[in-house]
Amino acid sequence: MGGFALGIATLLWGIAHGSSSVERGFDIPVSFHDLPEDLVITGQSTDSIDIRVRGSRAALRNLSPAKLDYVVDVAGAKPGLSTYEVDVSRFDLPRGANVVSRSPATLEVDFERRGRRSVRIRPDIEGEPAPGFLLGEVQIDPPRVWLTGARSEVMRLSEVVTETIEVAGQSQPVEREVRLSLGGGHVWMEQSQPVRVRIPIEPVEGGAVEADQRGGGKRG
Repeated sequence: MGGFALGIATLLWGIAHGSSSVERGFDIPVSFHDLPEDLVITGQSTDSIDIRVRGSRAALRNLSPAKLDYVVDVAGAKPGLSTYEVDVSRFDLPRGANVVSRSPATLEVDFERRGRRSVRIRPDIEGEPAPGFLLGEVQIDPPRVWLTGARSEVMRLSEVVTETIEVAGQSQPVEREVRLSLGGGHVWMEQSQPVRVRIPIEPVEGGAVEADQRGGGKRG
């Protein structure tokens, strides 16, 4: 009888702990669906939704946070600020699990018209080449790029600058594949393409060196 009673007690303990109600919190990332092609999202009140889920231990064990996301359909968006209510019924939860709270209750999203513009690329070159050498004409491929993004940011730009290219002490041509500083958080290159900068470093002509020496090293 002792063993039988112990078995029943163990079974009841397992049932109780497998089905008793518990709560867990989850941070669910927010994503957007069907953004109109002529708009850009320039701000949102939050990038995640905090929910608390109540259910049996067994149900919550089957709930994988990695498979949860909150998708906002913005197909009908217009420029300006829009507010969307957080609808907890969109969460795909295991049987026996329910959302008991969510924060925030609404999402605010800023939309702006998309703009595009062709701008030149300016290399940022730092340092002086080795003595007796000077910089030649810098070559950039491509010399211009098309930018797209939030219209207010894109239309302010007339050029973009490369990351710094160091030439101090160099006596040979320098060639780099560089990144660009686009000047804003909502601007990007319309086409992803590498940008290469070639900087010729040429010897100074002998006459120029002698003239420098006669002139105390000063250049006109």
